[in-house]
Amino acid sequence: MKGLTDIPGIRVGHASDFDALTGCTVILCEEGAVAGCDIGGGASGTTEFDVMNPQHVTPFIHGVTLAGGSAFGLEAVSGVRRFLEHKGVGFPTAYAKIPIVPGAILFDLGIGKPGIRPTRETGESAAAAASDKAVQEGCVGAGTGATVGKAYGMERAMKGGLGSFTIELPGGILVSALAVVNAFGDVVDPNTGKIIAGSRMSAKSLEFANSVKALQGGIERGFGRSNTTLCVVATNARLSKVEATQVARMAQGGLYRTVRPAHTTFDGDLVIALSSGAKKASVNVLGITAADALAEAILRGVKEAKSMGGLPGLKK
Repeated sequence: MKGLTDIPGIRVGHASDFDALTGCTVILCEEGAVAGCDIGGGASGTTEFDVMNPQHVTPFIHGVTLAGGSAFGLEAVSGVRRFLEHKGVGFPTAYAKIPIVPGAILFDLGIGKPGIRPTRETGESAAAAASDKAVQEGCVGAGTGATVGKAYGMERAMKGGLGSFTIELPGGILVSALAVVNAFGDVVDPNTGKIIAGSRMSAKSLEFANSVKALQGGIERGFGRSNTTLCVVATNARLSKVEATQVARMAQGGLYRTVRPAHTTFDGDLVIALSSGAKKASVNVLGITAADALAEAILRGVKEAKSMGGLPGLKK
């Protein structure tokens, strides 16, 4: 399996700045995909998310942009829109085709060079690099500057990254997920209950401090809104916008299983669900499976992350 690109009609591309430790990931669905979303975190940064509201007139979207750089990174969306316009892709109007591209950002200014962020050109480069090949994982694209476990500050955090995973159901139904893991909390293997990446006891230690217990114990420090796990799930089954929204909501279960704590006021956690296909499947089954795929994608996001910016990663 290749990850999110297992879904026909979906391509993924990255642009990575390994010097500044930031980047952009673009998911293209040029033929149009039905989309829904669910935002769980209290510190999200987004643009064009209203188009995924079931009451919005736009039936499809043509891409998704995920970028570092905090609010500055939203500029990358313009580059993706420009790339698609030049290809003649977009929502038809009497005067022009307008590409519909929601975007979401994560905060990676605490690692690398905070004065350098994804730009319109970064977004355009990521879109130009999009393909249906296996999704490149780890410290690439929007995951280049991702970190996890910041209860005790960046100096005791670990490297996060980008992961993707697909599950095939009977009848050729595919459900896939892509996650950029930049969480305030720790990443936990739900099969063992053990932390695999997160806040450490000290800057030189690989022993985990356990962020949940630290919060419950009353640690006091100025937590910044500098975290986010950005997730996209997709299927080759047919969904309405209402159904896609429900799948996105159910997929949040995968985040709850693997990130502790999740959906804090310090995180901008969100899930976008895409439908690109015509197969028939139960919305409940798709939602349950999307949660499973997302949990695996989150685990892969940290397992494939290399040490960077002075922070340890799990990938050797």
